[in-house]
Parts: sequence; structure tokens; C-alpha cells
Amino acid sequence: MVLNYIWVAFFGIAFLIATGKLIFAGDISVFPAIMNSTFDSAKTAFEISLGLTGVLSLWMGIMKIGEKGGLVNWLAKGLSPLFCKLFPDIPKNHPVIGNIFMNISANMLGLDNAATPLGMKAMEELQELNPHKDTATNPMIMFLVLNTSGLTLIPVAIMVYRAQMGATQPTDIFIPILLVTFVSTLVGIVVTCLYQRINLLDRGLLLMLGGACAVVAAIVWGFSRLDKDDMNLWSTTIANILLFCIIIAFIVAGVCKRINVYDAFIEGAKEGFSTAVRIIPYLVAILVSIGVFRASGAMNLLTDSIAGLVKACGGNADFVEALPTALMKPLSGSGARGMMVDAMKTYGADSFVGRLSCIFQGSTDTTFYILAVYFGSVGIKNTRHAVPCGLLADLGGVIAAIAVAYFFFRI
Repeated sequence: MVLNYIWVAFFGIAFLIATGKLIFAGDISVFPAIMNSTFDSAKTAFEISLGLTGVLSLWMGIMKIGEKGGLVNWLAKGLSPLFCKLFPDIPKNHPVIGNIFMNISANMLGLDNAATPLGMKAMEELQELNPHKDTATNPMIMFLVLNTSGLTLIPVAIMVYRAQMGATQPTDIFIPILLVTFVSTLVGIVVTCLYQRINLLDRGLLLMLGGACAVVAAIVWGFSRLDKDDMNLWSTTIANILLFCIIIAFIVAGVCKRINVYDAFIEGAKEGFSTAVRIIPYLVAILVSIGVFRASGAMNLLTDSIAGLVKACGGNADFVEALPTALMKPLSGSGARGMMVDAMKTYGADSFVGRLSCIFQGSTDTTFYILAVYFGSVGIKNTRHAVPCGLLADLGGVIAAIAVAYFFFRI
């Protein structure tokens, strides 16, 4: 529903601005430019989707091996000491804890197809513990904030899009996204704990969060000692080594579990092919609407206004052109993806704006969509503090994305 309003608004605003240019400025070129943008954007969307089939099939196949090989279960067990502290209202050893761990772990590994049914199952079991069936409980809200903050270890889709758009090193945003998504998740956890009066000074929780922060601080400190060229070189090299090691680990786990890794890969690859084909109409719809919005001059009007405000405050406004991706992300994943692709197409995949838009895309998840789907599945009407906690996590991710992008690609 949200995407429907956004789509109609883009076309409506574009029509009003184009009509105003024609009437008041005599600009007769605006409508031909808009129509040309519709054809160009539709062609771009199809070419991107077509190019995605091979790479998505590869990664979905690898992910399926990891899923069947038990790595998701292993990761869930490793996270259990932390998540037990975050859900104190859930009875000890309750089955819902396993589904929560599985859902978060699947999200971290990019296993969307596995994560969604696990999340639905977790919400159903949390609802069974809920004494007020139309009101969200504390564990429900913490669970959804962890989902909306978008903690991801492997941003496969974003790297695939960068490859499709001609990036020299599609993986150069791997480390930046890892840092930013950690910050957004940390902000979401801290804010939700404050709302729910969970003791952030608990020894176990403090050790976990403090240890994670120390690791991130060490990464930032290490990269701060490098110049720009060495930073990009090491970031890309480490990212590629990690990704290759993950592939090997998934295959080894599958072999150790004695599953047929080839059949598992084929099963996942088929899902990847289906996914690539399935997104064609959605990508065409959103890219055409963005193309019309940009061709009419509406996008320039929006970004120029924000840039003027930032400059008036004495700040650097280079990041403003990437902001549409950040503004769209809480509302619509496909809309934000379209904004990201449009930014790379307009400014270049290796430009500062192109890279920052990718970091924005990977920093958080679609807050309103997740809240609507998960709460709607169990009939929750009173969401309490879920929305402000989710949006504050998004804000933390946006600020961190800008800072990290300047650190990696501008300093």
C-alpha cells in the first residue's frame, strides 16, 4: 500500500512540475524528456534483472548449501547468550527462542526465503505468550527492531547490483556496510532496552555489546592508519577473502553434514533464477516512476533544497544526492533499491554518491513494511514503541552511513 502511494505521488508531482515548466517557463522539452526517461528506465530495469539471473542463482545456491549444512543453527547457538539477555520476558528454554535465533541468523546470512517463515512462526509463538492479544509485547518489539535494523553479514544483492552497473570493485562496500549495519542494530538495541528498562549494565550483555563495539573500533582504527588507495585495496581484498571463505565454509559444512551439496546448490539456484525473473515488473515500475520524477526536475528540486540547508549550516553537501535512497528505505525495499540503481546509473557505480546509496541500502531494513507484515500476521493493533525504536535505528544507520562513506571514499 505504501509503495502504491509513493508510485502515484511520483507521477503526480512530476506532472505538476512539468506542467508548471511548460506554462510558466515555456519549456517544451520537459514532456519529451519525461517520455524518453520512461523507455530508458524500463530498458535499464530489464537489463539489470536479466543480468541478475546468473549471479543470484550462484549465491542462492551457495546459501541453500549453508542452510542445509546447519550453519544457521550453529550461528543461532553462538548468539544465544546475547539474545537471552535481550528477551527477559520470554520463559527460559521456550521454543520461540529457537525461531527468533533462526530468523535473525537467516537475515544475517541473507536467507530471506528462510527468514520470513521463521519470523512468522516466532511471532505466532510470541502471540501465544501475549496476555493482551491486540497489543505488542516487549519481546515482540525487540524482535522486530532487530529485524528492521537490518543486521547483515553478506550484502549479496547490493554487490550484484554494483556488478551489473559496472562497478570496478563491486565488493568495495562490503566492510562499510558491515560497520554501518552494526551501528544501526546497536542503536536499535540500546533505544529499545531504554524503553523497556532492560539493564544495559548487565555483565553478560555489556560484555557482548562491548566486545562487538571493540571489534568495530579496531576495524576503524586499522583502516584509519591507511591512505585512501590502501584503504580501498585492503577493504576490497579482505571482503573478497571473507566471501570466498564463507563459500568454502558452506560447502565444507554441507559435506560434513553428508548432504548432497550439488543437489542443494541446484535447489537454491532455481530459487535465485525465479527471484531474478520475479523482480522484473517491480523494478520496471519503480525505475520508471523515479525516471519520470527525475526528468521533471522534481528530484533536483528536492536535493537542491536539502543541499542548500546543509551548506547554510556550514556542512559538506556531497552526500545529499544519495539521500533519496535513505529516505525511501523505511517505506519500501523495492523503492529504495530503485533509488540506489538510479543513483549508480546517474552518477556512476564508483562515484561517491553511487557508493553511499549502496551503503544506505544495506544499512537498515524496510521498517514500516516489516512492522505491517509481522504485526498484521498476528492481529496486533497497538504497536506501542515499535515505530519510534525502529525509526531511531534507521536514523542511526543513516548518520553512520554518511560518516563511514566519507571515511572510506573521501578522506
